[in-house]
Amino acid sequence: MSKNPEQRLYLITPPAIEPAAFTEELKKALGAGDVACLQLRLKDGEQTASDNTFRRATEALLPVCHEHDVALLINDRPDLAIKFGADGVHVGQDDVPYEEARRILGPDRIVGVTCHDSRHLAMEAAEAGADYVAFGAFFATETKRPKTKAEPELIEWWADLMEVPCVAIGGITVENCPPLIAAGADFLAVSAGVWRHPEGPAAAVKAFNGAIAKHGNR
Repeated sequence: MSKNPEQRLYLITPPAIEPAAFTEELKKALGAGDVACLQLRLKDGEQTASDNTFRRATEALLPVCHEHDVALLINDRPDLAIKFGADGVHVGQDDVPYEEARRILGPDRIVGVTCHDSRHLAMEAAEAGADYVAFGAFFATETKRPKTKAEPELIEWWADLMEVPCVAIGGITVENCPPLIAAGADFLAVSAGVWRHPEGPAAAVKAFNGAIAKHGNR
């Protein structure tokens, strides 16, 4: 997930999925427009799914992602990412440290890091070698209880200063995403805004890509 002139969509799974049914939803979503990656986040509050649940989900979703040239990342668990052949991992500040995740995954897989609303944490992660930093939450979200509230100015500052790409996350919808796109977010991380879209995931992906084309500044 290197810095490039295109701004793109970054999908996050619902906190609980039935792999077979969700695979069909994913096929529709990925067939509807450009998506950079899918983060497999099976976590309800503080309760993370079992290793076997992650295995079943990865086995079902990875072929679909690769068929559409989409990277599959596993949330929190670099050990499972390497074990099940995922393309990388996303780690939070309370999870495995970046350095440990990189040691487990090696140089070629993706490691992204949550940085909340902290410029300091983001610069530390970038200097350590993270493939991307994630800022948020920008809006209220039901997916998780956000620890911080971030503003679009943070993305603007980052985009002007750093080459490492940034991900905007937290309650993002088709309606509220334009300021984040205009600020220069490389990726919009979306969960409920796609999977709970009233017209379905495919319509949501189309709409997000339309918003990126309309409001993007690259």
